[in-house]
Amino acid sequence: MTKPEAAPSADSGEPHYLGHRERLRDRFRKGGADALGEYELLELILFRAMPRRDVKPLAKSLIARFGSFAEAVSARPERLREIEGLGEAAIVELKIIEAAAKRLVKSPIEKRLPLSSFTTVVDYCRTAMAFLDHEEFRVLFLDKKNCLIADEVQGVGTVDHAPVYPREIMRRALELSASAIILVHNHPSGDPQPSTDDIHLTHQIIAVGKPLKVAVHDHLIIGKQGHVSLKGLRII
Repeated sequence: MTKPEAAPSADSGEPHYLGHRERLRDRFRKGGADALGEYELLELILFRAMPRRDVKPLAKSLIARFGSFAEAVSARPERLREIEGLGEAAIVELKIIEAAAKRLVKSPIEKRLPLSSFTTVVDYCRTAMAFLDHEEFRVLFLDKKNCLIADEVQGVGTVDHAPVYPREIMRRALELSASAIILVHNHPSGDPQPSTDDIHLTHQIIAVGKPLKVAVHDHLIIGKQGHVSLKGLRII
């Protein structure tokens, strides 16, 4: 069993952050994530990539720049590189955490089980899209039993627009032998309320799918402040 690091004494000559690291790990072991602030969770991640550096200022810089733990972890690598002192090894560690979170929430819906839990779908979509700084449009393709066949990004765009082509969505649905789809896109502004364009696009996709017998079950709009279901709003 590995002995825990001892906190350095004032005259030991050891860096002051070594004791801080062990105390932070101990708080996490005893109280989990709820026992730590958001910048402290980032510190735990950065420890691995920067074993010989005080990473607290860097973690606080990430929160100051991006606003939260989730937004820092979800930030694009090119934006992370703008943070002074954040090297490639640390960026990789952050992106590993993001990938692990997405894999964790996606697991229940990628096992070809029926998408009977609306909460499971929303949790996955929020993890995948809520904190992106650009708009992304994805489609969940379902079979006759409402089991997930595929989850695909159909459009990636700017801060307020992603190109979407209804006929291409339906072409892909036919290729996959899908009987229904769930549309999902995010609003990087944070407000998930649908725009006039969102509603118009949804009706276009429904119209294209109807003669092909491909139903649109819902259109979810994901934002940092929550989500909106167009079905729930009775727009569909």
